Amino acid sequence: MRTQVCIIGAGPSGLLLSQLLHRQGIDTIVLERKTKDYVLGRIRAGVLERGFVDLMHEAGVGDRMQAEGYVHDGTLIAYDNRQFRIDFRALTDSSVMVYGQTEVTRDLYAAREAMGGAILYNVEDVQIQGVEWQTPFVEFHQAGQCKRIDCDYVVGCDGFHGVSRKTIPDAKRQEFEKVYPFGWLGVLSETPPVHHELIYANSERGFALCSMRNENLSRYYIQCPLDQKPDDWSDAAFWEELKRRIPEEAAERLITGPSIEKSIAPLRSFVTEPMRWGRLFLCGDAAHIVPPTGAKGLNTAASDIYYLYHGMVQHYLHKDGEGLERYSEKALARVWKAERFSWWMSNLLHQYPDQGAFDRKMQLADLAYLEQSKVAQTSLAENYVGLPY
Repeated sequence: MRTQVCIIGAGPSGLLLSQLLHRQGIDTIVLERKTKDYVLGRIRAGVLERGFVDLMHEAGVGDRMQAEGYVHDGTLIAYDNRQFRIDFRALTDSSVMVYGQTEVTRDLYAAREAMGGAILYNVEDVQIQGVEWQTPFVEFHQAGQCKRIDCDYVVGCDGFHGVSRKTIPDAKRQEFEKVYPFGWLGVLSETPPVHHELIYANSERGFALCSMRNENLSRYYIQCPLDQKPDDWSDAAFWEELKRRIPEEAAERLITGPSIEKSIAPLRSFVTEPMRWGRLFLCGDAAHIVPPTGAKGLNTAASDIYYLYHGMVQHYLHKDGEGLERYSEKALARVWKAERFSWWMSNLLHQYPDQGAFDRKMQLADLAYLEQSKVAQTSLAENYVGLPY
């Protein structure tokens, strides 16, 4: 097989890049280790920055998102049994879109299939070869057969555990990591959300987040120790603890119900440098991970796709290699800003095991300053809706 760009990973970033390139006449083949149903079964967050929303429209897959998604013009910050609102619209003249990652992926699959995009599933033993030279290729097994794709470029959208990042030699790759000493216990329930915007809550008992998927599907989180398991928490115990961590006014409005999904996600920050090695490019979780605080995971992947897509168009359509040459530089500059914001939000809202009385007072002072300062609120809003590409 032969293609111009071989993309490893059929999650939202790999599919979005494939769709964008296809519309510019650039040929791609996407390889996926799992099945389509498995990919669509992943339940992930879905707060989309303004730049991501624009990319979806440019890819021709924004109509359902625009019709069914929820535009959020602000968010609530709660502490000390009080809450205040960050008004994104007033502070930045912009907003975010709440639209589940599963729905983003579903829309992209539908578009790729409608345009005859090549996606190969159940691919195993992927090996990336020759990216340091002019003739890269990808070898893999599918249905017991050994196959090969020759290409101009390889794009790794295969996540943290994928093969792409590990293809870059250890001596040429530098990794930065921070592991947080807690996780998020998340519950999905078929209940109306407690508020039409997200509530981020700092409590002496630990962090909590009230979020939503739609008007009848809510997602709630509480900070928990890393050694706990979802089965340690009954539904009743979860709801009771959540009520203790959010303002009384919200707790009184909260409608509870059986959980339809319950999981614990660890928090960490991770970045690998560089994000390009020869003719191999890394995107999304293959190159970086952020804590979910601040909703930057999917959005940092989208910014990678933006830079790489425009670099590919510049190369193929205009014979200009500047965008590809500077891809890693541009992507990492924005990634580190997203890492900073997620790290800052995590420090602002969580309780740390070694946190002393002084640390707690500083945290409360930071929250009080944020509540009273338009400048501080503008900084949060600018980062939350998404820094420009």
